[in-house]
Amino acid sequence: MSRSSTKGPFVDTHLINKIQNLNIHKERKLITTWSRASAIVPIMIGHTIAIHNGREHLPIYITDRMVGHKLGEFVATRNFRGHAKNDKVSRR
Repeated sequence: MSRSSTKGPFVDTHLINKIQNLNIHKERKLITTWSRASAIVPIMIGHTIAIHNGREHLPIYITDRMVGHKLGEFVATRNFRGHAKNDKVSRR
């Protein structure tokens, strides 16, 4: 079930407050967050947000085409390193 349209998109309040303060002072600083479930709203455009992938924070520059998506969609949590060279089972 999706979120109620009367509530609006979920955005972490600390993240929104940080972005609003930066917009008031017209600054562009790196913002770190662990909130991968937060939706991208139009006031985030032009900011760089470092999103946690479980191990480290990866910086992502927010553009207008990202609005409506979640922050976690742009940072992969698993890295496939390839199959082993001498693994006969995976190469049938």
